[in-house]
Amino acid sequence: MNDQNHSGDEHGSLGDAEYAEFMELAATEGFDPEEVEGALAGHGPLPTLAVVGRPNVGKSTLVNRIIGRREAVVQDKPGVTRDRVTYEAEWAGRRFKVVDTGGWEQDVLGLDASVAAQAEYAIETCDAVVFVVDATVGATDTDEAVVRLLRKAGKPVVLCANKVDGQSGEADATALWSLGLGMPHPVSSLHGRGTGDMLDAVLEALPEAPAQTFGLTVGGPRRIALIGRPNVGKSSLLNRVAKEDRVVVNEQAGTTRDPVDELIELGGVTWKFIDTAGIRRRVHLQEGADYYASLRTAAAVSKAEVAVILIDASESITVQDQRILTMAVDAGRAIVIAYNKWDTLDEDRRYYLERDIETELAQVAWAPRVNVSALTGRHMEKLVPAIETALEGWETRIPTGRLNAFLGEIVASHPHPVRGGKQPRILFGTQAGAAPPRFVLFASGFLEAGYRRFVERRLREEFGFEGTPIHISVRVREKRGRNK
Repeated sequence: MNDQNHSGDEHGSLGDAEYAEFMELAATEGFDPEEVEGALAGHGPLPTLAVVGRPNVGKSTLVNRIIGRREAVVQDKPGVTRDRVTYEAEWAGRRFKVVDTGGWEQDVLGLDASVAAQAEYAIETCDAVVFVVDATVGATDTDEAVVRLLRKAGKPVVLCANKVDGQSGEADATALWSLGLGMPHPVSSLHGRGTGDMLDAVLEALPEAPAQTFGLTVGGPRRIALIGRPNVGKSSLLNRVAKEDRVVVNEQAGTTRDPVDELIELGGVTWKFIDTAGIRRRVHLQEGADYYASLRTAAAVSKAEVAVILIDASESITVQDQRILTMAVDAGRAIVIAYNKWDTLDEDRRYYLERDIETELAQVAWAPRVNVSALTGRHMEKLVPAIETALEGWETRIPTGRLNAFLGEIVASHPHPVRGGKQPRILFGTQAGAAPPRFVLFASGFLEAGYRRFVERRLREEFGFEGTPIHISVRVREKRGRNK
């Protein structure tokens, strides 16, 4: 069964025979085949290409050229782009994401430092980089600094020598060999000259497979990110599972600034634990080192497979705890919640904490829970089984036939409420992917959010999915009336 699922990656989680049967069902129900293809294809993670460079070298113009439309804001002055902005693109039949970034500069402060940090985050989380240099100016000290940053990141790089508008500029592009990044691709992003050859090189640099295989690669240790508010005991927990002092622990909140990766063997299995900086508040409200630390923590979560979220059991659950949980759910990670400092609780505190959990964390009731003490080692042996349970749920796949039999039972026993004299109905569905599980439901009309939550709850009751978020999208059959 696994072989069939993996052989059908281009069709989501469907094998070839199952895919053919599914498309026949879709046609019977009146769905356009291209619409169904798009729904399935749109649920696989796409490789990501970051477009980086110093200010005003033409990054956004190049992004517009790559995506084939004028969407990124372009102006003839530096600093127009500030945030990371992601677009979908296609070249030679292959789809990928393009991330437009602000201009990177070294030794800057304030807003410019925030812009540079966003660009660094894009480099950290992408699969390949297009480094844009102004060929008419040549390599500057800032360009050299970007090269050092790219070498440290270790990502494949395609060097784009921009603003080469004719044969006379070819010599300027050739001079960029000195950067040591291989062949410069002479391009005019404004006029489109040379962009095709550059994109061919981009396709060679991007992986054929989705951006992150999240540990499914044979031999790779599973990645576990330890996240939470400052001073909840993340570093202490890492030291406890490692059985030695691997990272600095201090009573002062915010000791950890950069994510720390450690390979640790537990139960005969090697895991990669990532200790991260505590997330204090919303990233855009932070300053200085805290700002950079939060960006790096978010990058660590996006690379991990499981997020172990530490909550200080001796304190009330805060809005920040809930925000961190939401960040991990939105990132699609498997989740384990560890209530640390459990040894400090008396009976009264435990009673109020249980009430807090029921009311404040009801949205993640599906996440495995462990009550631990990183200081004393209490119940630490329960952490790995909880992680394994979350990973199992995260990677669960449901055969399409079994899923549709289940959906049929739901429609028969709990139909969607009638709204406006009409009763939408789920016609059929499929699991378009795993890690995390992603489902596409095809329906005769719009399904309300409450009914989608009901379907998710029933999916969990029937198939488990413990420890993982579930993504459900709905495609509504278009009415094909006679009158336009």
